[in-house]
Amino acid sequence: MNAPAALFTPSWHAELELAYARCGDSTRPVLRRHQGPLRVQKHLYGEGPEVCQHIIVHPPGGIAGGDRLEISATVGEHAWAQLTSPGAAKWYRAAGPAHQQLTLRVEAGATLEWLPQETIVYCGAQAELHTEIQLLGDARLCYWDMVALGRPASGERFDQGHFQAQLNIRRDGQLLWHERQRITGDDGLLDSPIGLNGQPVFATLLFSGEIDHELLQRCRELPAAVQGQVRGDLSQLPGLLVARCLATEALHARAWLIELWRLLRPALLGRTALPPRIWST
Repeated sequence: MNAPAALFTPSWHAELELAYARCGDSTRPVLRRHQGPLRVQKHLYGEGPEVCQHIIVHPPGGIAGGDRLEISATVGEHAWAQLTSPGAAKWYRAAGPAHQQLTLRVEAGATLEWLPQETIVYCGAQAELHTEIQLLGDARLCYWDMVALGRPASGERFDQGHFQAQLNIRRDGQLLWHERQRITGDDGLLDSPIGLNGQPVFATLLFSGEIDHELLQRCRELPAAVQGQVRGDLSQLPGLLVARCLATEALHARAWLIELWRLLRPALLGRTALPPRIWST
């Protein structure tokens, strides 16, 4: 016997595949394939032809139980792609898990900036994210993510559901960074001083390359610029700079990441940081 239609929960399976290539003095999108509700807006050149910017859009506006998003992007040799989003990604309360798979490949001489806006995980959401990044040769990467658990402004604490994420970064097949996170509703880590210390927002910035001690110190002084709303620090590892922060609001974490990006982009990527206009809308 067929189950009543009311027992079925609609879900989205969406895919987006992108690729970029260097054509003369410019970066051009050479592949844009989508299935389901994932799109990119028209490519933009706010910094000139060398840097191709795309804004990834998820038209439903939120991710619910059973949804599965798969995003992949390849940046060809000597191309430069900057990918961002128009607003926060919202993961809704759900009876089952929702998934996102992100696969990024950056070829020799190429640069990728993955700069989405924040991820808001509602109380009761079951969010599961998996990210794989492949760097080839001297490929360059700037990657960040911001996660807000619950909605403090609405008095909502993350006391149900779970958030889990896995991130792997490899250069020429060798593992450069591996991280796994899992936070469940009312987890002791939410308030523990060795966890989130009562802060609902956490963010990470990863930059390939190395900086000198003077610039590292300048970056470490940045939390004062956002009036104590962010507690952050940086670590220089071989070939990878790692920055992390805890914050009371996603707005403060984003401001801290942007200021770090302004300082680090000229030093590590050789270009002045010009924030995408979508961040101001």
